[in-house]
Amino acid sequence: MRILPVLCALLLLVLQGVTGLSPVGASAQECERRGGFCSHHSCPPGIGRIGLCSEREFCCRMRWYP
Repeated sequence: MRILPVLCALLLLVLQGVTGLSPVGASAQECERRGGFCSHHSCPPGIGRIGLCSEREFCCRMRWYP
């Protein structure tokens, strides 16, 4: 019974990568498809963050105000 929590944690780690919950699946192409661009460390002022390009790059896009 003591191994059950360890197995559950391992299963969650495996499923996290498979289902796309981690930023590993993020890419610059996906960001550009959404109308954004990749920026290192943070987005410029006045630009909103809409996702991730990689572990250290954010996907940024201009904020549109109606």
